[in-house]
Amino acid sequence: MANLFHSNAKALSTLTFLSLLSLQLANLQIAGAEIGVCYGQLGNDLPSPQEVIELYKQNNIQRMRLYAPNQPTFDALRGSNIELMLGIPNDQIRSMAATQDNANAWVQENILNFPDVKFKYIVVGNEIKTNEEAATFLVPAMQNIQNAISAVGLQGQIKVSTAFDTGILSQSFPPSQGSFDTNYLPILNPTFRFLLDNSSPLLVNLYPYFSYVTTPRMGLDYAIFTGTSLIGDGELNYQNLFDAILDAVYSALEKSGGGSLEIVVSETGWPTDHGDAATVDNARTYNNNLIQHVNQGTPKRRGRAIETYLFAMFDENEKTTPPEVERHWGLFSPNKQPKYSVNFN
Repeated sequence: MANLFHSNAKALSTLTFLSLLSLQLANLQIAGAEIGVCYGQLGNDLPSPQEVIELYKQNNIQRMRLYAPNQPTFDALRGSNIELMLGIPNDQIRSMAATQDNANAWVQENILNFPDVKFKYIVVGNEIKTNEEAATFLVPAMQNIQNAISAVGLQGQIKVSTAFDTGILSQSFPPSQGSFDTNYLPILNPTFRFLLDNSSPLLVNLYPYFSYVTTPRMGLDYAIFTGTSLIGDGELNYQNLFDAILDAVYSALEKSGGGSLEIVVSETGWPTDHGDAATVDNARTYNNNLIQHVNQGTPKRRGRAIETYLFAMFDENEKTTPPEVERHWGLFSPNKQPKYSVNFN
């Protein structure tokens, strides 16, 4: 009996260990799946889409943001199992809003024609400003795209949303006082209603880099996740700028009736050249710390992993928007060599 007991106990102990190991591995896989990388294509020296997809696979990058439909990229993605966030450019939003037939045709051409591509989001517009023509057509365009997705039974598989930058905030500090710029409310309020009605997340492009370079006396360590000091805000404490900005958006959502919305960080990163604190070392530090951090959530939403997309896969030498720093956010050089090491695992 004693020998049988010890044998069973040993077997149970082994099973317990294996179960815990499997659980840890599963958690690691879930954690790794939270990170994507934006694939901007405004460069004349970039690798072919097929080479880019291979680079995603080699580095275990499981999610991609693409800013506009691109058939060679769709072809390269076929069967890859990489989840895709696909954009509709701002200059096409009016057309999507004009008729349901236009939205149906767009979905047919760019989604249904590629059944072996794993579409996750359709992003209608990027960083639309309240005074732009596209602002008037944003929600009608999203609704028409949603109708087209629903008509073919993909409403639970593909989410329709839009991406804003943090310029929509009028106040961001302290995070609990976060509030939206009233000039944006005519677009934000109907957008939030649409997202709530369709169980879609809000996409936010969030850049601590720009907050750091425009805020006098802010410590670099607070911006790149290396700080040890805590900044108190009521019962919550903040150790990094990323959390503080994101929680300011959550606070603003709570004040606007959108407190139950989830946020996907659809862009974030750090440049490597042509700007204050734009160095390879700072970019390496920011991005690697970010990857480790986003699975913890924020002080306001502790333990709730944040789906996050790093900007960007490559430097883009054909970007025309000033300043020059906009061209220098790549994780990889156009020759596919990493500019610095990033652990996507």
